[in-house]
Amino acid sequence: MAMAQLPFIQGHRGFRGLYPENTIPAFEQALKAGVRVLEMDVCISADGQVLVSHEPYMNSIYSSKPDGQAVTKEEERKFNLFLMTYEDIKQFDTGKRGNASFPEQKAIAAHKPLLSEVLALGEAFRKKHKQDIFYNIEIKSVEAEYGISQPKTVEEFSEKVWTVIFKQVKPEYIMLQSFDFQVLKYWNKAMKEGKFPAQIMLSALVSRKSPENTIKDLGFIPAIYSPNYQSLRPELVVYCHKNGMKVVPWTANEADAIFRLAEMGVDAVITDYPNRVPQYLKPVH
Repeated sequence: MAMAQLPFIQGHRGFRGLYPENTIPAFEQALKAGVRVLEMDVCISADGQVLVSHEPYMNSIYSSKPDGQAVTKEEERKFNLFLMTYEDIKQFDTGKRGNASFPEQKAIAAHKPLLSEVLALGEAFRKKHKQDIFYNIEIKSVEAEYGISQPKTVEEFSEKVWTVIFKQVKPEYIMLQSFDFQVLKYWNKAMKEGKFPAQIMLSALVSRKSPENTIKDLGFIPAIYSPNYQSLRPELVVYCHKNGMKVVPWTANEADAIFRLAEMGVDAVITDYPNRVPQYLKPVH
């Protein structure tokens, strides 16, 4: 089955350069700016909700407690999302302090949303503007954290995520990515067995692992090879395309770097700053 044609720009954690990461304002503004692929991370709460968050805890860089006090570095692991109900998680603000690493980011009140809320936002936009919207969903999974800050098995984690996706989005608009190859192996097996639909694009996130070793370690060819953009070379893009993989590097933030990647022939780029390459966007009017 032919893979869907991907838009070139993917908004990292929504639109992290200008809006609080992995929040409704970030995803909403990304769509308005012309981003057609929303990249995000998902974790699981104590009551089994799938929520959008890069870490399975409250990051001290930008999180505030319900009383308005900043979460300290020492407190981060105390606020383990897997041990908190979503109702409690919602009480923490993750935007009004801003983020010192992203000086252009607007400081606005926000919280960690449910995956279902983000998908509903994208699907409403699709319906209203008659434009395809894709979702690149990363399952934040680390083997050492099984049963600690995430479900005990990748099967349980994956099935919770798929249950949410299934109700809202056609599978051909979904990329499922992870650094945890056990997650990708499970999805590949489930897709072969017909438990999950074959149209889902599996994306192997790597730092510097070559595409050859990625295929070897996975035991199958993923739909997408997604490396750190700094490790990518033109010959690797050629290799991937010859072997049926799309190439989607992360996270290039300077326009010059994105243009160089385009010249290499990559299929898409994940970036915190979609606004720096407006020629690749489809804004609504």
